[in-house]
Amino acid sequence: MSKSKKHGSIRGLELMILYIFLMLFLVVADQISKRAIVFTMEYQSSIPVIDNFFSLYYVRNTGSAFSFLADKAWGISALTVISAVMGVMVVIMMGIACKKHLKLLGFAFCLIASGAFGNLIDRVINKYVVDFIYFRIIDFPLFNFADICVTCSAAMLIIFFIFIYKEDPNLHLFQEKKSD
Repeated sequence: MSKSKKHGSIRGLELMILYIFLMLFLVVADQISKRAIVFTMEYQSSIPVIDNFFSLYYVRNTGSAFSFLADKAWGISALTVISAVMGVMVVIMMGIACKKHLKLLGFAFCLIASGAFGNLIDRVINKYVVDFIYFRIIDFPLFNFADICVTCSAAMLIIFFIFIYKEDPNLHLFQEKKSD
């Protein structure tokens, strides 16, 4: 048994490949869900799923979260560039996390990249992002599957940094592991 594979653990490169396939799967799932809405619903129409609680409501978001920059002509271009750069940076950080066997951190980066690329595809192709999930009971802004990926990853990162990180030098992304 090689030293790089202890007790059946997955190596960094294998983990990275796994997360890349997961990322591609999540981006495809996001795009399929958005296309299903676009092809089956009229723009700005609503389908109640659970009365007065949850519905599908098709809107086009030309901004970012909470329609930020939606009223700016340059907003969608800026968001497209920012999403592309951030997506690439997150994939690089995912690779570093995988190399250091930081599975939770790598998975969180995988989810962020999935959400970034899912919405980036919409911005490049449509010049807007398809949002369709609406919780009426709390009157929350509409969102999509890519947004769920980003939100889940943010929660995971908060958990990581509050409960796991704890100044362990082996958990630093940009420092070499210290030997015992």
